[in-house]
Amino acid sequence: MRRAYGGKEVVALEQPRGRGGVYQGVSIDVERPGQAVELAELYAAHRLALVRLAVLLVDDLASAEDVVQDAFTALARRRNGLRDPSAAVGYLRVSVVNGARSMLRRRRTVRGYTPPRAVETAGPEDRVVVAEEHREVLEAVRSLAPRQREVLTLRYWGGLSEAEIAETLEISPGTVKSTASRALDALERIIEEKGGRS
Repeated sequence: MRRAYGGKEVVALEQPRGRGGVYQGVSIDVERPGQAVELAELYAAHRLALVRLAVLLVDDLASAEDVVQDAFTALARRRNGLRDPSAAVGYLRVSVVNGARSMLRRRRTVRGYTPPRAVETAGPEDRVVVAEEHREVLEAVRSLAPRQREVLTLRYWGGLSEAEIAETLEISPGTVKSTASRALDALERIIEEKGGRS
């Protein structure tokens, strides 16, 4: 439902009902009439990709879903409006990366350091995310420094360009290139070391 208030167009959306529900009753202001952000459409179109991104960053499907839901909730709560409706996906991506960082910080604070655990492939969703032939690479990626892991995840699993990664992580494109290069070198060393031990 669309309404105009003070020169702004407002879209009434639905609150989540159950898992993967639709948004009802939430309004997002957009400064330019005719360019309202449909949160339900964003959710349907981008939720799965954002959950995959979050899973690779936090190593846990339930936590990843929480991070993504928090990102959509934060977008829905923005009462001052979005200047550019097309920026909503970028806003969500940045929110997911920042939410994953916060979750990892909280884990370290609460539990202290816990060595990376082996990935379990108990459920069908886990098997899709972590196929057996990719297990070694994913374990190596998890052992990288957080910034290196974020850059590689956004680049190769998220399919983002260097410019999009720079915007998402709020760093320069040159830093993205050098971090990706160092991360790939480190990844190669880790995989070679593990291969030599087998």
